[in-house]
Amino acid sequence: MLMVKDVDLTPNPQALKFILNEKLLNRETRSFKSKQEAEKDPLAKSIFELEGIVSVFYMDRFVTIEKEPNVSWGKIQMPFVNLMKNFDINLIPEESDQPASIENQTETLKQINDLLDKRVRPALAGDGGGLEVLDLHDKTLTIRYQGACGTCPSAIQGTLVAIENLLRREIDPAMEVISG
Repeated sequence: MLMVKDVDLTPNPQALKFILNEKLLNRETRSFKSKQEAEKDPLAKSIFELEGIVSVFYMDRFVTIEKEPNVSWGKIQMPFVNLMKNFDINLIPEESDQPASIENQTETLKQINDLLDKRVRPALAGDGGGLEVLDLHDKTLTIRYQGACGTCPSAIQGTLVAIENLLRREIDPAMEVISG
C-alpha cells in the first residue's frame, strides 16, 4: 500500500513534494501540465481529479503537486493521502526500456545529460522538480523544467543561469541554455 511518509516544502509556494514509502518509477520522470495530458496515466489522472491541481510530476519515491494559488492545501493534502492509500501501484504505466532520443544523441548531448544527471537533476529532485532536455541546436540547449520547478521564479531565472554557467565550464564556453 502506498503511504505518504513526509511532505516537503519546495521553493515554489504553490507546490508540495509528497514523499512515498514505495518507488513509483526506477528511471523515468513523468510530468503533466493538464488533465488532458494525464489521460493515459491513471495516477496523474486521478490526482488531477482533486480540486485546484495545476500540474503533477512524479519519479522515484515522490509526487510533486502544484496547485492554483486560490486553493488551500487543506483541500488537497488529505484527499491526496487517501488517494495514495487506495491507489493500485500496478496501474502506473510501465517505463520504456530506453528513451528513443538516447540512441540518436550526439556525443555532446550525452556529455550534457551525464553532467545534468550528476550535478543538476538530483538537486532539482530534492526540491520536487526535474529537468527535461528538449533540443540541442548548434550551441543552444533548450530545456523544460518539471514539477515544482516548472513555474518557480528561482528556477526560471537563477537556476537557468547556473546550468548555463556549469555547461560553459564543463562542456563548451559558447553554450547557451534557454527554457522552452
